[in-house]
Formats: sequence, C-alpha cells, structure tokens
Amino acid sequence: MKVTVERSTLLKSLGHVHRVVERRNTIPILSNLLLSAAENGLRLKATDLDIEVVETIPAEVAEPGATTVPAHTLYDIVRKLPDGAQVSLETTGDTGLVLRSGRSRFQLQTLPESDFPDITAGEMAHRFVLPAGELKRLIDKTQFAISTEETRYYLNGIYLHTVDVDGRPVLRAVATDGHRLARVDTAAPQGSAGMPGVIVPRKAVAEIQKLLEDGESEVAVELSGSKIRVATGNVVLTSKLIDGTFPDYQRVIPGGNDKRLTVDRGDFAASVDRVSTISSERGRAVKLSMADGRMTLSVTNPDSGSATEEIEVDYEASPLDIGFNARYLMDIAAQLDGDTALLKLADPGSPTVIQDREGASALYVLMPMRV
Repeated sequence: MKVTVERSTLLKSLGHVHRVVERRNTIPILSNLLLSAAENGLRLKATDLDIEVVETIPAEVAEPGATTVPAHTLYDIVRKLPDGAQVSLETTGDTGLVLRSGRSRFQLQTLPESDFPDITAGEMAHRFVLPAGELKRLIDKTQFAISTEETRYYLNGIYLHTVDVDGRPVLRAVATDGHRLARVDTAAPQGSAGMPGVIVPRKAVAEIQKLLEDGESEVAVELSGSKIRVATGNVVLTSKLIDGTFPDYQRVIPGGNDKRLTVDRGDFAASVDRVSTISSERGRAVKLSMADGRMTLSVTNPDSGSATEEIEVDYEASPLDIGFNARYLMDIAAQLDGDTALLKLADPGSPTVIQDREGASALYVLMPMRV
C-alpha cells in the first residue's frame, strides 16, 4: 500500500474514528485502525466489537492495499504535524508502515489486516432520513439523564421509538436514571413508522453526537432489532443496541400536577447555583418554598452554614415546600430553550414536571428529595 493524503483531511477523519478505540485492550488488533487504500481513496475503520466507525477520505493512491496500525499513536503523530502538510503512508514488508511528512519519518508496527474483526450488520429492516440538527437535538436534550448504573443496564442509553401524539406520529427519545427523566419529540421522518423501539448505548450516543457537530446536513438512520447504523457525509457508524426492555416511562410522568409555577429560567438557574455553593457534595439538596408570587431557595449544611435567596415567580396555588438535588435542577434548566421555566408540582413527595411552556416538545420529570 502506498498512499498520500492531506494532513487536515486525515486528522479530521482520525478524530472521528480513533475515539471508538479503547486505550487499553487485551486483544491487540482492537488497538489498531484498519487502513484500506483503493481507487476511491483511503478508508479508515475502527471497532471495539460493539461499535464500528468507517470513513472514506480522498487520497492519491499509488499502490492499493490494506494494513492495520495503532490508532492513538497514528492520531497523535498526525495531530502534531504542521498545518498544510502532505502525509505519505507506505507499507514495508509484512509488519511495518512508514509515515513520511516533510522531514519527519515514522516507522510503525502493523498487524495483518486479515485479523481485523468485522461487525456484520445483517439486514436493516427500517431506514429513514432526518436533518442532523434534529437528531442532535434529541440526543443533546436527553443524554444528561442516561443512567451510569451498570446493574440497570437497560437504562444505560437513549430509548428511541415512534408514538402517536394527538393523531400525528413523532420520533421520541427518552432517557432516565431513576431520579430524573428526559423526553423529547420531533416530527417522525418518513420510513420510521413501525420501527422497533431501540435502546442506543451511552458510548454510541456520545460518538453519534460528535459526528453531528455541524448539524447542517442530513443523516440516514438504519435499524434492526439488534443494531443501529448512522450515516452522515462520508462517515458510517454501526453499533449494537442494548438488549433489554426499557421501562414504561409514561407511568412515572404525572398527569395531575395542578400547582403551576412560572419563573425566569436564567434567574432560577443562577439562584440554585448560588445557594448550592453551601450544600454538601453528597446531598446537594436545595429547598424551594413557594408562596404568593415568590420562591425562597434555601440550603442548610451542618458543616458549612446556610444560604437563602428569594426570587419573584408566577405562583398562585397553596404554599408548598419541596426539595431537589441542585445539580439535577441546573442540568434540566440548561436544556430548556425558552426564557421561562414552567414547573408543575403536586406535593413534597411527588415528581415534578418541568418544561419551557405548556405543550413543549421537551418534557422533564424530577423526583424530589427529603429536606
């Protein structure tokens, strides 16, 4: 194999694919990228056996061929080369690759390309296309609520499925860790009807999110019962899905919360942030006391003191005291798009619903804490 490629093009592609490769691997071949040079350019492929990312970039191919090289080493070398440099890659014998750029020369150890594993995707029964910005929004606004508790593995991802809302089909993303829940809708793209409900694992979610950074293009999504494939531009990501049943999240979204509070989102988040400075790292509890158009936020920590702050709100229901985890409140406030936050409350022991406004496409549920 002998190929020449522009440094910035190679670096951008390595940025997409090398992240999938774990830094520590018991299987040596999984530390490597598969490089394949053919007429149409240079193809880079990485996998951790659960996720596979493939990208093809333009290159001058003098001799077609394929080999595998250490992913993080190659990325670090190319990252440190000067802007505008040309990078030449040439295999030497069975076990080496020479990288040349300007006056730099690197000799890298390779492993046979025949050892590189292939995630066989099988038949993808459902395919649809949607704007990259919409898929990115579904991920951005739900990702923070993904559980990190490995024992409840079926919560370690985002649940993607289609539902009917008031007679129109929507594509819905849901994530929950048992303390908070995020649910976001977008218009269901053509071809998504009848798709299986799938749980996209946390690592795949993070990689897809990074691939959609510009949010301008379109993205093609293909699904089967066990895999998801996302294609945007020249990059194709294939991932296994979480094999489990996502809980019936509708049961935890309260419908009868009749105490409504509207507050300026920025003021509320800043106030929570200020008073929580006093809270203990473990508890992070902040108490909200609502009565007659005002909210008092208070934190008491036996080890470091107490803090209170009062802000104006639109609240006309009976007085209510309720406690929440301050970090969870700020996480949700950061996801809201509007200038205001609408809190629908019931009592100190029941979950609270938080939205920008009534009927917004994003809805959040937060469990209270004892304070």
